Amino acid sequence: MLWKRILAYVGVLILLGMYLIALISAFMKSPESNNWLMAAIFCTVIIPVILYASQLVIRVLKRDQKDNASEEK
Repeated sequence: MLWKRILAYVGVLILLGMYLIALISAFMKSPESNNWLMAAIFCTVIIPVILYASQLVIRVLKRDQKDNASEEK
């Protein structure tokens, strides 16, 4: 279950970083601030989906390894 925590922390750090960049660029009145905000909103949806999908893949792969190990005995 350690890998779930690690994935969650990585996802949170990425999202916080994206929002921090968007906030800083907005205060600096950068012409790219709108793009950074849209990227942060996009990542708010996509990153949790990717993390959930990776958890499902790992769970399925572990199940397959257990099934193969029990069949070989």
